[in-house]
This record gives sequence, C-alpha cells and structure tokens, in this order.
Amino acid sequence: MNTVWRRRTFGILLALAIFAIDQAIKVVLVGRILKLREVRLVEVLPFFDFRWTENYGISLGLLTAGSIEMRFLLVAVTAGIALFVAVWMLRERLLGDIVPLGMVLGGALGNIVDRWNHGFVVDYADLHFGEFRPFLIFNFADAAITIGVLIILARSLLSRDKPEAAPQAAPES
Repeated sequence: MNTVWRRRTFGILLALAIFAIDQAIKVVLVGRILKLREVRLVEVLPFFDFRWTENYGISLGLLTAGSIEMRFLLVAVTAGIALFVAVWMLRERLLGDIVPLGMVLGGALGNIVDRWNHGFVVDYADLHFGEFRPFLIFNFADAAITIGVLIILARSLLSRDKPEAAPQAAPES
C-alpha cells in the first residue's frame, strides 16, 4: 500500500472512530447509564451541562423536519453530502486535507444515524457562562464537523500553491 492510500485509510478509520465515539457517548448519556432523556439536565461543571435536546433541523435549526417526508428528505440530503465528502476525501493526497474531511464524514454519519433512528439528532453538550451560551447545544458529531470545516477553511484561505517558476532565459553576452 503506498503512502497516499495509507493516508486515505487513516481518513476512513478516523471517520469511523468519530462515528463510534459519537454513538458511544449517546448510548451512555441517553441509554441505561445516565438516562438523559428522562432527567433532562445533568450539571457537570459550573459552565457545562448535559441537557437533553432534540434537533429536528440541520445546522442552526434550519430546514426543520416537521413531517416524516421531511425527515427522510433530510436523511437523503445529508447522506448525499456525506457521500460527496467521502469521494472528496478519497481523491485527496495530503493528510492535512484528508483528516478534516474524515472528521466531517464521521460527524455526518453520527447525525444521519440519529435522524434515521429517532427522527431527530440528539444534542446534549451545553457550554454556558451564566446565561450566556456562545454555542447552541451540540453533540460530539457536531463538534467534529465544525472543527473539520474550520480546518478546511483555514487551509484553503491560508495556504497557497506556489506557481511554478518560469524557466529563465540565459543572459545574453
């Protein structure tokens, strides 16, 4: 296996790890251990709580799934985006491009499974400072997607391909 395929394999494994961690956290919080759906709120730190939230929309609550048809449309759209990201990741050669795409893919898969299984995405992480909340309530998958997108944006804005130097003509004597 050459270096590029090792990098792509790492991206796939990263996506699967993020997906597995996201689902495992939700099993612990929602399942038999913490039962967050029943208790609704668990105060962890003065600035961080686990708070049960059902997100029926996509990012920032846009495109809320108010019907079964809309739910499956959102699953289809997000699955299409995940497929696009997977193909993009498998076309990349640099680890710096593959890693953030793997993060986005893994997070997307976690949220797709939630929407398919529950009809909504389970959000639980509530970072707050008093009443001030710098973020909406989110989950591990959302964090992976956000960090991956920020890395992709930073790399595209801050790195530039150097133009190939034009061959210089020999000086005339």
